[in-house]
Amino acid sequence: MLFIVATPIGNMEDISLRALRILKEVDFILAEDTRKTGMLLKRLDIKKKMVSFFDHNEGKRIAWVIEELKRGKTIALVSSAGTPTIADPGFKLVRECRRENVEVTSIPGPSSVINALVLTSVPHDKFLFLGYLSRKKSDRIKCFQKLKEINITGVFLESPYRVLRSLNDLKEVLGDRKIAVIREMTKKFEEVLEVSLGEAISNLNKKLLKGEIIVVVERLS
Repeated sequence: MLFIVATPIGNMEDISLRALRILKEVDFILAEDTRKTGMLLKRLDIKKKMVSFFDHNEGKRIAWVIEELKRGKTIALVSSAGTPTIADPGFKLVRECRRENVEVTSIPGPSSVINALVLTSVPHDKFLFLGYLSRKKSDRIKCFQKLKEINITGVFLESPYRVLRSLNDLKEVLGDRKIAVIREMTKKFEEVLEVSLGEAISNLNKKLLKGEIIVVVERLS
């Protein structure tokens, strides 16, 4: 069986008892980043073989992983943090498991997207997840135009190096709408900046940003 295991997005205490057990019991772990997962396993006092499994080698690894699963191996799939397959590698492997009638189950836990929504007062009974935005301005503009058309709360992931460009593009398309910018979730310096787009751009322009950033865009009422 393939176990899709959610891991902490920051605070180590967020690991579930079931996730701990599965990580100890499986034959090996498919890791998006073996260095980061190695640090996690060390802190959890788990000694387990890891196999690199990320965007650029996923296609080459899938056939071998399926063969190992058919031989009776139990395998855990983890991302660098949070829930695998959500804007992370793993979807193609799950798809192949379904085609080959290999059992798959999920060990639910932390998700940066859901956690970000929960932290905001932006209405999120319905939302559209945009994943990581394109590096191209034209693609970002098209994405934001579609978000404007359907008028639904939007959520996207961005790097600290490109977030200001994306926010400026967002303002260009949507106007000075309310947003929430969330960073360092579950960590000591967790920050939720819930202001207008203009205020967010002004505020973030003065900061040296680090880590993954999540932006929640309010829909029009």
